[in-house]
Amino acid sequence: MNCRVVVEAAVPVYDVETPDEAVRIAISKTGELLNPDLNYVEINMGKRSCPHCGEELEPAFIAADESLVALELEMTVFNVEREEHASRIARKEIGQRLENIPLTVLEVEVVEENDEDGEDVESEEVESESQSDRDEDDEVLPEFEDLIE
Repeated sequence: MNCRVVVEAAVPVYDVETPDEAVRIAISKTGELLNPDLNYVEINMGKRSCPHCGEELEPAFIAADESLVALELEMTVFNVEREEHASRIARKEIGQRLENIPLTVLEVEVVEENDEDGEDVESEEVESESQSDRDEDDEVLPEFEDLIE
């Protein structure tokens, strides 16, 4: 089973004046920490809302030129047993690169494998054809020992 896991991260950013600036710096900082090891993790702005009225808020909270930015990190985890297993793997992989940044799993979604099954069959056929081409090429080329003699 494959799962898509969305993890929320609270990224601290220093010396900023606007929420847009804080978000840009947080995405850049997070990208540097994750790349090149986890370049398959998608980084998006997080969604925050007021707990009382439900009104949508900026993803960055600024106080005294320092900001805490909510980011959503999304990755697909392959060959897992349960959704809980996928969330633990995602938290571990991302958490190892983002030290001292709190993470919370927001969503775990099972990824359908219907389209991939058809593609896998086609790729296997192509691989077997290329293998037979290689076998034919081997017959045409002389052996290394024959060339030396």
